[in-house]
Amino acid sequence: MTCMSYSHNEYHIATGSSDRTIRIWDAETGSAVGKPLEGHTDVVESVAYSPDGQHIISGSHDKTIRIWNVETGSAVGKPLEGHTGWVLSVAYSPDGRHIISGSQDKTIRIWSADTGSAVGKPLEGHTGWVQSVTYSPYGQHIISGSEDSKVRIWNAETGSAVGKPLEGHTDGVLSVAYSPDGRHIISGSQDKTIRIWNAETSSAVGEPLEGHTAGVLSVGYSPDGRHIISGSQDKKIRIWNAETGWAVGRSLKGHTSWVQSVSYSPDGRYIISISRDKSIRIWNAVTGSTVSKPLEGHTRSATSVAYSPDAQHVISGSSDGTVNLRGSFSQIPPRSISKILAERPNQEGWVTDSDGGLLYWVPHDYRAGLRSPPLLEIPSIFPVRPVSLHFDEFAFGTSWTQIYNAARP
Repeated sequence: MTCMSYSHNEYHIATGSSDRTIRIWDAETGSAVGKPLEGHTDVVESVAYSPDGQHIISGSHDKTIRIWNVETGSAVGKPLEGHTGWVLSVAYSPDGRHIISGSQDKTIRIWSADTGSAVGKPLEGHTGWVQSVTYSPYGQHIISGSEDSKVRIWNAETGSAVGKPLEGHTDGVLSVAYSPDGRHIISGSQDKTIRIWNAETSSAVGEPLEGHTAGVLSVGYSPDGRHIISGSQDKKIRIWNAETGWAVGRSLKGHTSWVQSVSYSPDGRYIISISRDKSIRIWNAVTGSTVSKPLEGHTRSATSVAYSPDAQHVISGSSDGTVNLRGSFSQIPPRSISKILAERPNQEGWVTDSDGGLLYWVPHDYRAGLRSPPLLEIPSIFPVRPVSLHFDEFAFGTSWTQIYNAARP
């Protein structure tokens, strides 16, 4: 397995593979949905869902991009042709109207998602393979990272370069990402550093983030934009303060080979990493400790991983040709408990069970921040971090009497 994408309705997963096919999987059962999507004649390197979830795009070493109907599994129109090298990265614009692709041929192309036709001329300027492309959060700009050690910003409407290339790395740029608010760009490089850039001025923000002892393969922002994570060939994961650039705590150690991919869970509480050591690890984003035993099962090095939007599942892809769907934490309570606790407080502040029985009362000032299980988060009066209630040993209904201790305050 080489790549994957979660549908926006959380029901399905699309995976691309070296067997030249794309498969759609049921996110809850892990079973295949329909037949494989066949048409590419070489490795499928990148896949992505459209914002409305009705289509999938795929980029391949056969130098083409294909659009697929999710419901029927059939190809939509002819392959998008124009690249003269492998297609290494594809993405939809936030409004779903356009597709971008980065290629071994050193160019980026913009395509109409409706017609499949090229929009304007190729975006040229890189002198090395374009390894990573993505849109800005609001779709005005495109960023690209290349083996030429540069990051470039492009006007998504005109295709023209915005300012000068972002220069500073001394080796190939392997990963790029926007901050959630679109004000900053981060890049990870084979030169062992991460750099932060001002997206408006294209100037570097502070000094390079140094600490890794080998190439940085993956970078990303926390959902609130306060932290940056990085995974490296040095087998470590690091967390950084996005404002100061300082390392936060010690590096996360445990993997025995390159860390291929890192990302935050949608709620920001956890970090997930995948490695060539065939394992997936989940970490507490605050303490840096592992949450559970490594998730193992792949027979060859794992290459990509993603959280489901509700943080309930972990999806992983591997070069062994398999996709694994797992529950994300051993501490998650049984499904029945999750259903009972899924409701927010009523108007009087009570959280009730499915029969209307009173479970517990929430003070008025805390109700707005209450979030659904498996963790309920109540904003603290202290600005440092929220207070989390763990329901892995939660007793509800009359069962609270089994753990009550009158002598304990």
